[in-house]
Amino acid sequence: MSGKTSADPRPDVQRALEKVLAAEHASNSRDVEAIVMQNSIDCQWRNRAEFLWGREQIRACVERQWRRQTERRVITELWSADGDRIALRFVAEFRNDSGVWCRAHGGEAWELNSGGQVRRRFTSVNEHLIQEHERLLRWRLGPRPADHPTLSELSL
Repeated sequence: MSGKTSADPRPDVQRALEKVLAAEHASNSRDVEAIVMQNSIDCQWRNRAEFLWGREQIRACVERQWRRQTERRVITELWSADGDRIALRFVAEFRNDSGVWCRAHGGEAWELNSGGQVRRRFTSVNEHLIQEHERLLRWRLGPRPADHPTLSELSL
């Protein structure tokens, strides 16, 4: 059972929010090293139907994804946090390797180790094609500007 005790160094809701936003920032900045280091050395990921173990497999997966998804922008939103567990939702927009715009809606469940790194991460995501004029995540490539609407504000 997951739970937070007074001596437990794992994140409360504010720290969970900071972790989720740091992951968004790393993704929008295309900072693969930051993404990799947010995970424990023996982290287990399930990304769609792909099962990954350890930082090097995570690095390879992220680099493959970024080659297929150009002009990618993502917004994350904390869904829930309890002790060593974090749930979030996200929406990403990108051009696929055929140059067509896509929007992906997904959710992730994270389990953290005692040092606050992700030790297990499960991702579910669905994507669909959109027209360029349907895009909602519009900012210069890089971190999302502070004044850009959140997922809730965009009704996504």
